[in-house]
Amino acid sequence: MLKRVLAGLVVTMLLAAAAIAGPFEDGNAAFESGDYAQAMKWFRLGADQGDAFAQYNLGFMYQEGQGVPQDYAEAVKWYRLAADQGLANAQSNLGNRYYNGQGVPQDYDQAAKWFRLAADQGADRAQSSLGVMYEKGQGVPQDYEQAVKWFRLAADQGLANAQSNLGNMYYNGQGVLQDYVLAHMWFNLAAARGEEAAVKNRDVTASKMTRDQLAEAQRLARDWKPSQ
Repeated sequence: MLKRVLAGLVVTMLLAAAAIAGPFEDGNAAFESGDYAQAMKWFRLGADQGDAFAQYNLGFMYQEGQGVPQDYAEAVKWYRLAADQGLANAQSNLGNRYYNGQGVPQDYDQAAKWFRLAADQGADRAQSSLGVMYEKGQGVPQDYEQAVKWFRLAADQGLANAQSNLGNMYYNGQGVLQDYVLAHMWFNLAAARGEEAAVKNRDVTASKMTRDQLAEAQRLARDWKPSQ
């Protein structure tokens, strides 16, 4: 059995860009310079005024323990405020907290809800995470075709763990017809982006392929371009 890649459930690591100038720019500049105390000051000012980007950034800093002691409950509080305003990164990170039971009781139904809201906005990590939940039947009925759908949307954007997971689906014939050529292509793309499990999975798949199949898989990987 090939190793599964569940890295789609990791936190979105990029700070959201501030929507307007002023204190938010100051907060971003302070964060980038490593002055987390100043960043917290400016982001809190914006967050208290209801700015979703500042709320997201504040939640991120509580989650990571940057400028404040790590506090998942506070991270959830600020993520929820931003998520309720429709910010996809906040929805995705809130889904992660529910999936992992950090700052809230573990709740797959809530995780799937927030991942879906972010995924519908095109957030690649949320799409991959939702694919994992459909693959495993967590918070949603197990549905390999839905797993493939969400893995593909994220994979098409270039997300390595989604590419690796999509390769698994093709290798095992889950939600799609078994196809070693496409499995190898997706593993190859993921491996090129540093997904370690995909390297082994690609090599296992190659051992089952003819020379012509391998050449076709390599051509497809060379010709592939991200959708965005």
